[in-house]
Amino acid sequence: MRAVRNTDQGILVTEADEPEAPGVRLTVGSAGICGTDVNFATGGVQGYTYGHEFAGTAADGRCYAVEPTVYCGECGQCRAGHVQRCVAPEHGTLGIFRDGGMCDAVTVSENMLVPLPDGLDVRDACLVEPASVAWHGVRSAALTPGERVAVVGGGSIGLLAAAAARQRGFDVDIEVRHKHQRIAAERLEVGSAEGLYDVVIDAAGSETGLARCAELARPGGRVVLLGVYQHTIPIPGIVSLVKELTYVHSIAYGRHDGIRDTEQAAALLAGNPTIAQTVITHRFPLDEAAEAFRVAGDRASGAIKVVLHP
Repeated sequence: MRAVRNTDQGILVTEADEPEAPGVRLTVGSAGICGTDVNFATGGVQGYTYGHEFAGTAADGRCYAVEPTVYCGECGQCRAGHVQRCVAPEHGTLGIFRDGGMCDAVTVSENMLVPLPDGLDVRDACLVEPASVAWHGVRSAALTPGERVAVVGGGSIGLLAAAAARQRGFDVDIEVRHKHQRIAAERLEVGSAEGLYDVVIDAAGSETGLARCAELARPGGRVVLLGVYQHTIPIPGIVSLVKELTYVHSIAYGRHDGIRDTEQAAALLAGNPTIAQTVITHRFPLDEAAEAFRVAGDRASGAIKVVLHP
């Protein structure tokens, strides 16, 4: 079968063995390209099939998104619902240093399956994974009624976080860098950031973006870190001290009161088709993965979420 891997010649579609691991076999219907994928490809990371955002169809015709977290289910973190914090050696994520879903077919554990609700097509369901990241971040913010929310960063995570906060009944504004991101925000009925906010969500993952988060936060406010920082997080010192800001870290997704973030993210997308129509800007066949990665890495190209379809 075909699989997208990084090579010395860059991203290529290669031949791979058919999946034979125990579990449920899915014919992949969609696989999203994450910023992490682009960064790994640029950095030369090799040795596995890319793709941690994917969805597919089982042999019985049922469609699922995949929650790609590998966890033990037995440690204290897992039992508390924080599978993203699993402390077992096998903990990890499909598509990150182990084979993922940018391929024709994959076999996954049954506990990774997220049944698609009515209204969510498998071709759009690769968005469940990034929407789950956004949903978990909004939940981690511990919003209370009447609070103002801002998002800094107009990529897929930022727009999905804004959509998640709006779905929960909060007024949300967003600060973006590119015109196409502003157009997308307006389609999602998200305004432009102005004034001070109780909660500011960092979806930019940059020093300038985080500095802007601190500026937008009110005294005593909270900044939720959804941006990925490989090394030191550049938290601005003086403004954070003077305002006594709280920084909330958020990674991936888990369970809350027994409910999976991934299931709630799927419901969010099913309930508002405009989200997928807005966030997914480009679609490519699997054989054109190299071009898809190029477009995904060009922030000025008009791309927000680039999706591969085997």
